[in-house]
Amino acid sequence: MLASISEIQGAAIVSVEGLPIASALPQDVDETRIAAMTAAILSLAERAALELDKGEMEQVYIRGTKGYILVMAAGMNAVLIVITSKDIKLGLVFLDCKRACEKIIKLV
Repeated sequence: MLASISEIQGAAIVSVEGLPIASALPQDVDETRIAAMTAAILSLAERAALELDKGEMEQVYIRGTKGYILVMAAGMNAVLIVITSKDIKLGLVFLDCKRACEKIIKLV
């Protein structure tokens, strides 16, 4: 995924408990801190989706002035987080993330 889309700046797979499983994040990023924050985002998003009767949470999309953060559930045990630049075509990255999550589900 990182090799095929140049606007993707990093990605990580983390456990739902907030522990890093695998990462390809920029060197200045603390993967343990990102893993913990991702688990917190996932937990809040799941609660909100349930409370507002929107079914199971599939993804969280955060847009900042410098880019995007995408958090996607990858089964019951893992979460995929992807960070991108602001110039990315989101449809393409959503498709790649969905495919990656399907592979992660089989592995974790």
